[in-house]
Amino acid sequence: MSELAIELYREPPVRREHNVTTETRWVRRTLIGISLVFLLAFLVVPLVEVFYEAFGAGIAAYFASFEDPDTRTAISMTLLVAVIAVPLNLVFGIAAAWAVAKFDFKGKSLLTTLIDLPFSVSPVVAGLVFVLLFGAQGPLGPFLAEHRIHIIFAVPGIVLATIFVTFPFVARELIPLMETQGKADEEAALTLGASPLKMFWTVTIPNIRWGLLYGVLLCNARAMGEFGAVSVVSGHVIGGTNTMPLHIQILYEGGGDGATAAFAVASLLAMLALVTLVAKTILEWRYGDELARSHKH
Repeated sequence: MSELAIELYREPPVRREHNVTTETRWVRRTLIGISLVFLLAFLVVPLVEVFYEAFGAGIAAYFASFEDPDTRTAISMTLLVAVIAVPLNLVFGIAAAWAVAKFDFKGKSLLTTLIDLPFSVSPVVAGLVFVLLFGAQGPLGPFLAEHRIHIIFAVPGIVLATIFVTFPFVARELIPLMETQGKADEEAALTLGASPLKMFWTVTIPNIRWGLLYGVLLCNARAMGEFGAVSVVSGHVIGGTNTMPLHIQILYEGGGDGATAAFAVASLLAMLALVTLVAKTILEWRYGDELARSHKH
């Protein structure tokens, strides 16, 4: 038999594909151990320390920390800013996601870039921009002063800064989800005679409800915990424009009983974050497939 015939009848070599999930047990345990040590050192231990220091002086001292009028004002300010910023970002996020996912227009890529801008710009820089724009020496400063409109070192400035840093969360959750769902449902509703408003409430919102709630949770958590941008525009007015993160810093730097009060307020902020985390986990557990589609990109 010729060499060519031998080559034709020769069995092809067996191809062995390497599967990364078949790594040896010690490799997997090492990687898992490194992850657990990292989470323990940088997340769990600091969180436990916050609650330990908060309750270290006793339950009575813990609740007494919240009787301070300045602390109550800081808590109220944080909740007020969140109540204003989150619904506005809800509206802005839906509008931006609708425009990007449902329409083709010039400047679409620019709009997408602007949505992601708060992720790449330092919050401190963002706060400084608001001060330069609305401050006394800014281009709008004289007009605002003439009409007695206070933005910087007042609630409007804090709200603006918070809206800026939290804007991407709702939009970024909805854009990939809306793109995956396409336009078929909305077009069918309009064809059957539904008005645009009815189509929006009966078709669009139900289709994105869980992704929308997921984005709102993340937006709210960031709004309550924002420090950098708010620190620049608030002016650190004790009992006036301080939010919880700013008030925690002031209490801790004061030392003494103030440090205990700082940990007490920090524990409250941490509990709000944990509630958000639990709600986020429940959403992922119950509606994992839909949320996975929203994270496709």
